[in-house]
Amino acid sequence: MRYALLNPQWSFEGSTYFGCPEPHAPLELLSAREMLRAAGQDVLLIDANMDSLGPDEVRRRLDVFEEDFLVIPTAPSYLFWRCPQPELRVPREWTNALQRHSKVVAIGPHGSVTPHATMEKTGVDVVLRGEPDQTLPQLATTPWEMIAGCCWRDEQGRFRMSEGLGVTEMKAVTMLDYSDYPVERHRHLHHIFPGNGADHLKLGAEVEFARGCPYSCTFCNKTLFRNKFRERDVNEVLKEIDQLIARGVDYVYFIDEIFGVGKQVRVLLEEIAKRPLSIGFQTRIDLWNEDTLELLGRAHCVSFECGIESITEEGREELNKNCKFTTDRIQSLLVYARRHIPWVQANLIETTKDDPAEVERFQTYLKSQGVWVSEPVPMFPFPGSPQYVQTFQAQPDDQAWERAHAFYLQLFADRGFSDIQTQHPRSLAELECAC
Repeated sequence: MRYALLNPQWSFEGSTYFGCPEPHAPLELLSAREMLRAAGQDVLLIDANMDSLGPDEVRRRLDVFEEDFLVIPTAPSYLFWRCPQPELRVPREWTNALQRHSKVVAIGPHGSVTPHATMEKTGVDVVLRGEPDQTLPQLATTPWEMIAGCCWRDEQGRFRMSEGLGVTEMKAVTMLDYSDYPVERHRHLHHIFPGNGADHLKLGAEVEFARGCPYSCTFCNKTLFRNKFRERDVNEVLKEIDQLIARGVDYVYFIDEIFGVGKQVRVLLEEIAKRPLSIGFQTRIDLWNEDTLELLGRAHCVSFECGIESITEEGREELNKNCKFTTDRIQSLLVYARRHIPWVQANLIETTKDDPAEVERFQTYLKSQGVWVSEPVPMFPFPGSPQYVQTFQAQPDDQAWERAHAFYLQLFADRGFSDIQTQHPRSLAELECAC
């Protein structure tokens, strides 16, 4: 069978999306390609986003390849599956523009939580819930009702859904092959800002060390995909990193939901310390101590982003952070981290447990020590997150994205949106051209 894996050109005009709009390597497709090759399938990967390709050029390449399955993600990268754009405008437009006779398969966070709505909105033939790496090859060899998380329409047009979710065995995620991928086009250095001490870096890439997270914070959108924490083989990760370094990459951002949990983190960092490479990632400050923060400095960490969420133990408990550190300990470790890492960031979420005056004092002190602290912001109640269930007192249904989006727009109606978001976002119906 022939599988075409397409990363479309992404755009977010009018969206509430607050992820990075720059092109990122489609790790979910690169990983799936390795699984498909191992299963003996023919694979064509097209990154229209990185290569700036329109539908006409993509259609020409597909016509030559003559695919049996066309796979399109509904969010731009594994890095943003946990905070995707609410709308399905881009996959819908590309599915319509390409007009394929093959089976079109959607993967990603939208279909993982609302598969029927995702199928209706995009017009695809199949939706795979959860992680698709090991379920995509099964489409060619296994009855679909036996594939975990597979959704499709039967011959009578009835929506069908198998049980479970796709969950990938991480030992099977071997070194990704970049030999024919345009690494040199990836000029973006994720979470690197002008003047943050990393201006010497030239070429960036993303790498996955682990998936999932052992914590269950209420706001986190990872329950229905990439949920259970699992590490890759550290040697496969290092081979992948060395391949990228050989192509000129001098900065890697780890896309892990939570970097710093696994048993092999120290081994990885000690090996990175020997290489001409800088790194960045998202983490929790309570996973680190003075010794391991010094190790991060030796491993050339230049971007260290921490989810603090609340300045009080009560606030962190409300968000189910399961943090064992006091606020004083959190502050002292952030300051210590800044001695070894050029950019240290602490993110806050709006909670009723935090006094605004105390928040301001917390921010002022840390900023005086060189630590950047966000303003407390309300979070989008992503369908599939515990926050969605708490907010609406119901499990997600086919209108879940519309409900969450309308709630979020109303929340910001009088206060303005984040400075990294469109200040005049449109309704979901307008964004998806459903009106």
